[in-house]
Amino acid sequence: MRRRPPRRLLGLLAASTVALTLFSSAPVAAADPAPAPAARTAGATARTLATSTPVVFVHGYTGNASNWVTAMSVFRAGGWSSSNLFAYEYDSYGNNVTNAQGLAAFVNNVKARTGANKVAIVNHSMGGLVSQYYLKVLGGNASVSHLASIAGANHGTTYAGACLIYTTCQQMYPGSSFIAQITAGDETPGDTRYATWYSACDGIILPYTSTRLEGAVNNNVPCQTHIGYLTDTVVLGAIARFVAS
Repeated sequence: MRRRPPRRLLGLLAASTVALTLFSSAPVAAADPAPAPAARTAGATARTLATSTPVVFVHGYTGNASNWVTAMSVFRAGGWSSSNLFAYEYDSYGNNVTNAQGLAAFVNNVKARTGANKVAIVNHSMGGLVSQYYLKVLGGNASVSHLASIAGANHGTTYAGACLIYTTCQQMYPGSSFIAQITAGDETPGDTRYATWYSACDGIILPYTSTRLEGAVNNNVPCQTHIGYLTDTVVLGAIARFVAS
């Protein structure tokens, strides 16, 4: 039987983030003149192609698919069909190598179901470690067009010191052999487009700059909490536009 974390530890983790699981709006530009019918058709085709990419969401420590309710709503509003939005779930108390292998199988299944050659991945918190291992160590970058890391624990977080009885938390601690493996050399391999979102107000990813990846577009959000990202429609909208690009 798998040991459960002590009640006091669970309370500490839950109080800080339910999902360690895991700006103001830009001014609206003046509308361009209406395009000619042919231009409208071409634009519509480009939009359809961009938003037909299946998206796989990967939660963080102690998270689950429900973490992505708002994100999926934002993506649907951006043109995605519900049939192209998927949430991968894994064992937060297990091993991130196994979790990454599960992600690989999940992506292959999504590709088979949708007929797509590639998917986009959006991750949060420890989901960054799972995703990075899949893309870099397991060669998953060949199957991923875009990777968006939201407050990803990509270079570890000292906050994981609160749960070191679990392998996943040991792997998430700065300086672990797991992190050394996914950060050695090229942190953004292949033709995948990478972007991260991080904030000094995170409170869980310590240091908060841990999320940044060399070779990625790293977006510094003025102030957002670790769990707040999951309902931040401005940031999630920017991520949807990134994936559609």
